[in-house]
Amino acid sequence: MQVSSLNEVKIYSLSAGRSLPEWLSDRKKRALQKKDVDIRRRIELIQDFEMPTVSTKIKVSRDGQYIMAVGTYKPRIRCFDTYQLSQKFERCLDSEVVTFEILSDDYSKIVFLQCDRFVEFHSQHGHYYRTRIPKFGRDFSYHYPSCDLYFVGASSEVYRLNLEQGRFLNSLQTDASESNVCDINPIHFLFAMGTAEGKVECWDPRTRNRVGLLDCALSSVTADTEIDGLPSISALKFDGALNMAVGTSTGQVLLYDLRSSNPLIVKDHHYGLPIKSIQFQRQLDLIISADSRIIKMWNKDTGKIFTSMEPEYDINDVCLYPNSGMLMTANEAPKMNIYYIPVLGPAPKWCSFLDNLTEELEENPESTVYDDYKFVTRKDLENLGLAHLIGSSLLRAYMHGFFMDIRLYHKAKMMANPFAYEEYRREKIRQKIEETRAQRVQLKKLPKVNKELALKLIEEEGEEQQLTRKRKQKNLPSLLKDDRFKVMFENPDFQVDEQSEEFRLLNPLVSKISEKRKRKLKILEELEAQEQEEEEEPEGKASDAESSESSDDEKGWVEEVRKQRKLLRQEEKVKRQERFKEDQQTLLKPQFFEIKEGEEFRSFKDSAKKQKLMKKTLGDRLKLEEKLGTLNVSDTTVGSKQATFKLKK
Repeated sequence: MQVSSLNEVKIYSLSAGRSLPEWLSDRKKRALQKKDVDIRRRIELIQDFEMPTVSTKIKVSRDGQYIMAVGTYKPRIRCFDTYQLSQKFERCLDSEVVTFEILSDDYSKIVFLQCDRFVEFHSQHGHYYRTRIPKFGRDFSYHYPSCDLYFVGASSEVYRLNLEQGRFLNSLQTDASESNVCDINPIHFLFAMGTAEGKVECWDPRTRNRVGLLDCALSSVTADTEIDGLPSISALKFDGALNMAVGTSTGQVLLYDLRSSNPLIVKDHHYGLPIKSIQFQRQLDLIISADSRIIKMWNKDTGKIFTSMEPEYDINDVCLYPNSGMLMTANEAPKMNIYYIPVLGPAPKWCSFLDNLTEELEENPESTVYDDYKFVTRKDLENLGLAHLIGSSLLRAYMHGFFMDIRLYHKAKMMANPFAYEEYRREKIRQKIEETRAQRVQLKKLPKVNKELALKLIEEEGEEQQLTRKRKQKNLPSLLKDDRFKVMFENPDFQVDEQSEEFRLLNPLVSKISEKRKRKLKILEELEAQEQEEEEEPEGKASDAESSESSDDEKGWVEEVRKQRKLLRQEEKVKRQERFKEDQQTLLKPQFFEIKEGEEFRSFKDSAKKQKLMKKTLGDRLKLEEKLGTLNVSDTTVGSKQATFKLKK
């Protein structure tokens, strides 16, 4: 259910949302309702309230129990029972229906005026009788006191068919060349007809004489209206004994008092489209007029707009359910629209739950939809050159901007920026180019240090993102974006030496992966250099041939370790042989050393004796030196010293 608001009047569209096809089974319908939120929240007030293609007319019986609608294709009538909230019957016809009338309180007596000049009567069981009028008919009315049908159409005559006698009576001869619509006043039964020349002729059925003539075409032209041709009468409706509303083919609605030839008020729809329907709402003194594009509700005394509605599809007919706030439309679409406006009146008794539903929605308000207004900021008004309208009735202040009529906005935008379409076209072209660029090779900017490690981290990050999407987990931060590891990709001292023995033994399977990663890195560097030379990057899709492959097989891991160890032994053997060759090629030459001043030369034997002597105790060494009679000279870090010792017993 869609809710819109204009002039603080809530309008509930009960037919909004998608409809399910008839050929679906109940099980599939229930399954769709569980899956789709829009289908589950939609309100199907009357089951299958639609036509196969187009609905043209819609009416309510006088007892309020039955809603009847005619449409195509094929031409048919459908009757809906409001007490059962479903379709009661459907009847197909031979030709399209121009209009129809319900003569009884229920569906038991119906008259159809068809496009091939036939008048068809239906009773409760179905088709009853069929006759033909001399000229093509456009509208008819039923005179209850005399049981006469008055037909108007492509003729200057008004044909009368008496249903009590079952024969045609003398026609009424008018001054008009053609007549479009007619109506009979429910109080004093005055017959009025609208002509193609823009006039309304009033006839007294008792004397069959014309009692009045109104020139509505002349009265509809005011200082503000712009017309291209002669307005003809397209709609006609009586209200009470003295009021009559007339709709023209140029989009004006004139309200008359039968005692005056001048209209009380003239209301223009500003669309230039023929008025299709006119209804009176007596509780609030409103007139509901509709053309093919918009339904307007306005006060019949002042002409002030009460609210308006613009359905998605063109309108063919409007029907106001008696003594309620429900409005139904027949339009150029299969689905017939149902609107509920609580301000106009309560919900009908067969759908009284709508009152409770709308009260709950008002307690929990949602965002309001403004169909006929555009929200603009002060900056937008300055760009459009409409800043001088601030404070006038054309702008309505709301939050940080204003609401303005959508038609005024479009006109101002066309005048301020006549090349808007070209900008829109360029923007669409740019979007298409961006979509095609998404299929090209995406170049990754790698750091200068540890490029292979960065490429490995990028690949692992892509795989982790796919896994987290499947498992619906949170993404972990990347090492490349972490400030703690930023130096590892900037400082050359942190460059990983892949040729070292430790790296090759700890990563036995890295060799294959690193080779493939090197090939991929080389391709990326070539593409980056090519992109710097050209303005646009080359088209094409990234090849998946270089995608990393990892094997967790234990046998392959052992074989790879053995292979690496064998390669390391071979490399060590080659280095040993090279070292041996270098030693053979070197020539040994004698080296000479110079003794510093103040030092004596001692041979290697003296150093050996000295080492043996140093192992003895101090007393033994002194006895030995006294026997030899030599001085005790000891070398220290300071210099040569002489010391004499005497042992005491």
